Amino acid sequence: MSTSITIPSACDFHVHLRQGEMMRMVTPKVVEGGVSLAYVMPNLQPPITNTDQALAYKKELEALAPEVTFYMTLYLSPELTPEEVRKAKKAGIAGVKSYPRGVTTNSDSGIENYEIYYPVFKAMEEEGLVLNLHGEVPSDHNADICVMNAEIKFLPELEKLHNAFPKLKIVLEHATTSAAVELVKRLGDTVACSVTVHHLQLIVDDWAGQVHHFCKPVAKYPHDRDALRQVVAQGHPRFFLGTDSAPHP
Repeated sequence: MSTSITIPSACDFHVHLRQGEMMRMVTPKVVEGGVSLAYVMPNLQPPITNTDQALAYKKELEALAPEVTFYMTLYLSPELTPEEVRKAKKAGIAGVKSYPRGVTTNSDSGIENYEIYYPVFKAMEEEGLVLNLHGEVPSDHNADICVMNAEIKFLPELEKLHNAFPKLKIVLEHATTSAAVELVKRLGDTVACSVTVHHLQLIVDDWAGQVHHFCKPVAKYPHDRDALRQVVAQGHPRFFLGTDSAPHP
């Protein structure tokens, strides 16, 4: 039985390249890692919230790795308007990334209410921009929400967004649960899902108490890992690589 696949290069649809000295260090590593197309996340400090910032960031990245095609995104924030969405589309910006407040690195400016952004989502639907969702809700001990069920608690919001904007292209990022896999499959052609390599390998036992395996969203149960492995092995067209490569100090 074959245990490996070799391809000329990969498209990585979820990459963090940071800024400053760290950006200059890691960006040349993209092509060294076998990736020729990188979909770049916008959670810098301050975040990339408009088209001009995204284009300036892209120019920096291209100077460091001219062999790589960079797809740029904006950070969903109150500054983003339907007019800016249309400007972004004309400039070749690929999507908009949504972070719930406080769930991951540099998400302090994240959102708490999606409905106030419905005019933005409508413009994105019309223009063909992708909505990339970090699919977790913030921990809430009073509601019994923690890192282990934060993704499952988010899934009704994904379905609600899809029902409100059925033609909006949505990507649920770095899925970790069988429930997420089943929902994405059920919602149809405009909803997709990125999968990391480490979530195909790890379960909760591998990171609990082992700091170098800890990464949000955390790996879950064996049946969750099995669901991710199965949908990847099937070659499902709406599940694809997004490594969530994310350097830290």
